[in-house]
Amino acid sequence: MDDERWQPGMPVLDRQPVRGLAATAPTSSPGASASPVRQRPRSVPETAPTPLQKHFVLLSAPALVLGAIAITALEMGAGFGSLLVRVCVILAAPLLLLTTLDAMLRIWRSAWAWMPVDRGRGLFRLAWLLVALVFLALIMVTVALVLGVMG
Repeated sequence: MDDERWQPGMPVLDRQPVRGLAATAPTSSPGASASPVRQRPRSVPETAPTPLQKHFVLLSAPALVLGAIAITALEMGAGFGSLLVRVCVILAAPLLLLTTLDAMLRIWRSAWAWMPVDRGRGLFRLAWLLVALVFLALIMVTVALVLGVMG
Protein backbone atom coordinates (compact mmCIF):
# COMPACT_ATOMS: atom_id res chain seq x y z
CA MET A 1 0.00 0.00 0.00
CA ASP A 2 1.63 3.27 -1.08
CA ASP A 3 -0.85 5.67 0.54
CA GLU A 4 0.45 7.10 3.81
CA ARG A 5 -3.14 7.69 5.00
CA TRP A 6 -4.00 3.97 4.94
CA GLN A 7 -4.55 2.32 8.31
CA PRO A 8 -5.15 -1.33 9.22
CA GLY A 9 -8.79 -2.27 8.68
CA MET A 10 -9.38 0.20 5.84
CA PRO A 11 -10.34 -1.24 2.45
CA VAL A 12 -7.63 -1.24 -0.20
CA LEU A 13 -8.72 0.93 -3.12
CA ASP A 14 -5.63 0.63 -5.30
CA ARG A 15 -5.93 0.04 -9.01
CA GLN A 16 -7.15 -3.44 -9.75
CA PRO A 17 -5.69 -5.55 -12.55
CA VAL A 18 -7.34 -5.06 -15.94
CA ARG A 19 -9.74 -7.93 -16.60
CA GLY A 20 -11.78 -8.87 -19.65
CA LEU A 21 -14.03 -6.02 -20.74
CA ALA A 22 -17.13 -8.04 -21.65
CA ALA A 23 -18.98 -9.41 -18.65
CA THR A 24 -21.72 -11.98 -18.51
CA ALA A 25 -24.88 -11.10 -16.64
CA PRO A 26 -28.44 -12.37 -16.53
CA THR A 27 -31.02 -10.87 -18.87
CA SER A 28 -32.77 -7.65 -17.89
CA SER A 29 -35.66 -9.26 -16.01
CA PRO A 30 -34.73 -11.83 -13.35
CA GLY A 31 -37.47 -14.30 -14.24
CA ALA A 32 -37.14 -14.07 -18.03
CA SER A 33 -34.37 -16.59 -18.60
CA ALA A 34 -31.54 -18.23 -16.73
CA SER A 35 -29.12 -18.08 -19.65
CA PRO A 36 -26.37 -15.44 -19.40
CA VAL A 37 -26.32 -12.68 -22.03
CA ARG A 38 -23.26 -10.72 -23.08
CA GLN A 39 -23.65 -7.08 -22.06
CA ARG A 40 -21.55 -3.96 -22.42
CA PRO A 41 -19.41 -3.20 -19.36
CA ARG A 42 -20.30 -0.32 -17.03
CA SER A 43 -16.76 0.99 -17.09
CA VAL A 44 -13.37 0.55 -18.70
CA PRO A 45 -10.41 0.29 -16.32
CA GLU A 46 -8.04 3.21 -16.09
CA THR A 47 -4.56 1.80 -16.60
CA ALA A 48 -2.44 4.87 -15.81
CA PRO A 49 -3.06 7.91 -13.60
CA THR A 50 -2.82 11.41 -15.02
CA PRO A 51 0.07 13.55 -13.76
CA LEU A 52 -2.06 15.56 -11.29
CA GLN A 53 -4.59 12.89 -10.33
CA LYS A 54 -3.57 12.68 -6.65
CA HIS A 55 -3.53 16.49 -6.37
CA PHE A 56 -6.60 17.29 -8.49
CA VAL A 57 -8.90 18.19 -5.58
CA LEU A 58 -6.17 20.06 -3.72
CA LEU A 59 -5.64 22.24 -6.80
CA SER A 60 -9.33 22.61 -7.68
CA ALA A 61 -10.58 23.65 -4.23
CA PRO A 62 -8.59 26.92 -4.01
CA ALA A 63 -9.62 27.81 -7.57
CA LEU A 64 -13.26 27.23 -6.61
CA VAL A 65 -12.99 29.44 -3.51
CA LEU A 66 -11.11 32.18 -5.36
CA GLY A 67 -13.65 32.06 -8.17
CA ALA A 68 -16.52 32.37 -5.69
CA ILE A 69 -14.84 35.38 -4.08
CA ALA A 70 -14.24 37.06 -7.46
CA ILE A 71 -17.81 36.41 -8.65
CA THR A 72 -19.22 37.71 -5.36
CA ALA A 73 -17.11 40.87 -5.68
CA LEU A 74 -18.32 41.37 -9.25
CA GLU A 75 -21.94 40.85 -8.16
CA MET A 76 -21.49 43.45 -5.43
CA GLY A 77 -20.35 46.06 -7.94
CA ALA A 78 -16.59 45.65 -8.17
CA GLY A 79 -15.32 45.87 -11.73
CA PHE A 80 -12.76 43.78 -13.58
CA GLY A 81 -10.16 46.33 -12.54
CA SER A 82 -10.77 45.75 -8.83
CA LEU A 83 -7.69 44.59 -6.92
CA LEU A 84 -9.66 41.78 -5.25
CA VAL A 85 -10.95 40.45 -8.59
CA ARG A 86 -7.52 40.72 -10.21
CA VAL A 87 -5.75 38.89 -7.37
CA CYS A 88 -8.36 36.11 -7.38
CA VAL A 89 -8.04 35.67 -11.15
CA ILE A 90 -4.24 35.77 -11.10
CA LEU A 91 -4.16 33.06 -8.41
CA ALA A 92 -7.02 30.88 -9.70
CA ALA A 93 -6.31 30.92 -13.46
CA PRO A 94 -3.11 28.82 -13.36
CA LEU A 95 -4.81 26.30 -11.08
CA LEU A 96 -7.83 26.09 -13.40
CA LEU A 97 -5.59 25.71 -16.45
CA LEU A 98 -3.58 22.89 -14.84
CA THR A 99 -6.61 20.98 -13.60
CA THR A 100 -8.48 21.43 -16.89
CA LEU A 101 -5.51 20.18 -18.91
CA ASP A 102 -5.20 17.19 -16.58
CA ALA A 103 -8.92 16.48 -16.92
CA MET A 104 -8.65 16.75 -20.71
CA LEU A 105 -5.89 14.15 -20.70
CA ARG A 106 -8.06 11.84 -18.65
CA ILE A 107 -11.07 12.41 -20.97
CA TRP A 108 -8.87 11.75 -24.03
CA ARG A 109 -7.56 8.48 -22.58
CA SER A 110 -11.06 7.44 -21.57
CA ALA A 111 -12.46 8.14 -25.04
CA TRP A 112 -9.89 5.96 -26.75
CA ALA A 113 -10.20 3.22 -24.12
CA TRP A 114 -13.96 3.07 -24.87
CA MET A 115 -13.70 3.11 -28.67
CA PRO A 116 -13.06 -0.66 -29.12
CA VAL A 117 -15.67 -1.52 -26.46
CA ASP A 118 -18.51 0.93 -27.17
CA ARG A 119 -17.94 3.49 -29.91
CA GLY A 120 -20.91 5.61 -28.77
CA ARG A 121 -19.48 6.05 -25.29
CA GLY A 122 -16.08 6.86 -26.78
CA LEU A 123 -17.57 9.52 -29.05
CA PHE A 124 -19.55 10.93 -26.11
CA ARG A 125 -16.30 11.39 -24.21
CA LEU A 126 -14.75 13.12 -27.22
CA ALA A 127 -17.70 15.53 -27.13
CA TRP A 128 -16.79 16.29 -23.51
CA LEU A 129 -13.26 16.98 -24.68
CA LEU A 130 -14.67 19.70 -26.92
CA VAL A 131 -16.51 21.15 -23.91
CA ALA A 132 -13.22 21.22 -21.99
CA LEU A 133 -11.55 23.04 -24.90
CA VAL A 134 -14.31 25.67 -24.84
CA PHE A 135 -13.78 26.00 -21.06
CA LEU A 136 -10.05 26.53 -21.63
CA ALA A 137 -10.82 29.29 -24.13
CA LEU A 138 -13.22 30.94 -21.67
CA ILE A 139 -10.55 30.88 -18.96
CA MET A 140 -8.09 32.60 -21.29
CA VAL A 141 -10.63 35.26 -22.39
CA THR A 142 -11.58 35.94 -18.75
CA VAL A 143 -7.96 36.35 -17.73
CA ALA A 144 -7.37 38.69 -20.68
CA LEU A 145 -10.44 40.79 -19.76
CA VAL A 146 -9.51 41.06 -16.08
CA LEU A 147 -5.88 41.87 -16.73
CA GLY A 148 -6.84 44.46 -19.34
CA VAL A 149 -5.20 42.75 -22.30
CA MET A 150 -8.45 42.85 -24.29
CA GLY A 151 -10.33 46.13 -24.82
